Amino acid sequence: MATNESVGIFSSASLAVEYVDSLLPENPLQEPFKNAWNYMLNNYTKFQIATWGSLIVHEALYFLFCLPGFLFQFIPYMRKYKIQKDKPETLENQWKCFKVLLFNHFCIQLPLICGTYYFTEYFNIPYDWERMPRCGYDIPLNPLNLIPFYAGSRHHDFHHMNFVGNYASTFTWWDRIFGTDSQFHAYYEKKKMGKKTE
Repeated sequence: MATNESVGIFSSASLAVEYVDSLLPENPLQEPFKNAWNYMLNNYTKFQIATWGSLIVHEALYFLFCLPGFLFQFIPYMRKYKIQKDKPETLENQWKCFKVLLFNHFCIQLPLICGTYYFTEYFNIPYDWERMPRCGYDIPLNPLNLIPFYAGSRHHDFHHMNFVGNYASTFTWWDRIFGTDSQFHAYYEKKKMGKKTE
């Protein structure tokens, strides 16, 4: 794949995306979600949203996803798929497990969830609808940068800008092996050269 020699192709790609976007029908869920999000922002503080709101969503999703596994024990057909057949399900064991879960969720995960509020405030991460869904932050001290082959938002944002290459934001070796990151590297080399000449 040839590398781009001018930034002009990126602006034309952006125009192409805007053109295709104008042809697509509006997402019918976007307006209700936007209204619900704005209602939430107008009626609750950011602290309430980041802590209790996150905890409520976390608990609802967690128990919703656990519900099938819980119900399987009451369906005789599903018992053949039970991994630990020598450990029968009892109400006593279920209750013990539930208490451990509640302890973990409220005494370990809730304090961590509360930390996200302070994180978003410290880095001034927005909550409003227009800027929040795809912030595109590339925080230099991100601990994920310690993971080999992790490229993060800069790599993936280039994919959204160009739509050719940079398909992975975590397993970037695939982009390296198949050469689908060559335009990304050429673009950032050009940016570095531009900064050096200024």
